[in-house]
Amino acid sequence: MNLNNIHNIYFIGIGGIGMSALARYFKANGKCVAGYDKTKTHITDSLVDLDIAIHFKDSVANLDNRFLNPETTLIIYTPAVPKSHMELTYFKNNGFTVLKRSQVLGLITQNTFCLAVAGTHGKTTTTSILGHLLHECNVPLTAFLGGISENYNSNLILNGTEVSVVEADEFDRSFLTLHPDMACITSMDADHLDIYGDASALIASFEDFTKQLKPNGKLFVKNGLPIKGITYGIDDDADYAAQNITIENGTYVFDVKTPKTVLKNLQFNLPGRHNLSNALVALAMSVEYGVPVQQLAKALASYKGVMRRFTYQIKTDNLVYIDDYAHHPEEINAVHQAVREMYPNKKVLAIFQPHLFSRTQDFAQEFATSLSQFDEVLLLDIYPARELPIDGVTSEWLFSLMTSKNKKLVTKDTLIKNIKESTADIILTIGAGDIGAEVLKIKKALQNES
Repeated sequence: MNLNNIHNIYFIGIGGIGMSALARYFKANGKCVAGYDKTKTHITDSLVDLDIAIHFKDSVANLDNRFLNPETTLIIYTPAVPKSHMELTYFKNNGFTVLKRSQVLGLITQNTFCLAVAGTHGKTTTTSILGHLLHECNVPLTAFLGGISENYNSNLILNGTEVSVVEADEFDRSFLTLHPDMACITSMDADHLDIYGDASALIASFEDFTKQLKPNGKLFVKNGLPIKGITYGIDDDADYAAQNITIENGTYVFDVKTPKTVLKNLQFNLPGRHNLSNALVALAMSVEYGVPVQQLAKALASYKGVMRRFTYQIKTDNLVYIDDYAHHPEEINAVHQAVREMYPNKKVLAIFQPHLFSRTQDFAQEFATSLSQFDEVLLLDIYPARELPIDGVTSEWLFSLMTSKNKKLVTKDTLIKNIKESTADIILTIGAGDIGAEVLKIKKALQNES
């Protein structure tokens, strides 16, 4: 399919983080863009500000006539949209080209030098660091991000079209639409078992992804993963290894051993060894791409992060409030490690909203163990997202498995009251559901208190 022949792009689920990046991209490239989503959000508001028409009721009657010509219109949908969606059904039954987001990313990137970031954790942060490093080093690139970059206040970095940087998403195997020149795998922990069934099927899918690399392509893998490639790791014998790590005023200072040299005294401002690992592979991919090392060091030090990825909402001597997207036990462990490393001997309150009934069921004991590491836990109801309830899988069940002495089941209505009753120095909100909508309310309440 030649995208140059398409004038109109219509998105079903335009408010999704990945979908909205594509919408921005096509709008910037002079296409006529519109879309549907079921709820109004700050993302849909920001797209409306770009003159993208969006409606929130599932009906073809809401579309401008220009989007009803199958010859000149491309329909892009997210797998999160139910098959019963009326607009989606209409387009499929009336001769329109209807593609998933991942297929369109494959089309966009096939004529570029593509760098793809895969892994069950760390994709968004790594992609965002990689996009920032290349952008700051004047590489003509387009980077599609799965989160809002703090440096660009956007999920799209647009600085040319020769190079593309993308997240290679393992959800529903959509990363198999990509053919990257360079790729990395950050992790392969069991996840999305509602799609894969078991961990071995997930690993097999990652192995299939490695076969998507173009001839002479380079694959980077976290040291210890059962896939061959250029390795990276922290304080180990990897091809790219972070060494001599210290923390100075909340900033990592470290050296990187590369296959050819040692880069000294690099600085990186995001807390947590997991983020340092993400920075390391982004740096390794940039070095192998051929960017000058001195420019890279400066670019890395100026990286600010991704919204809802260990984002400081309040940072004072008396109180720290951090918000994070962590929704898997390993991600919660990583947040816990980061907090304990940055704030040893401080009391930590974690507020967690489980995401998906299936994920809660699959990892209940692991969730209980990871959450029980915090000094105090407030547990919200499970956020269903695309799922129907599973009998017996509730927050009450997860709560019963936790060994914390200081734990409480709460609702959104009582959340702020319970937070104010805590004596914790560090407050965390964690989860991938709509807990993000509570962040500003919590921040405001805490600021009024201080």
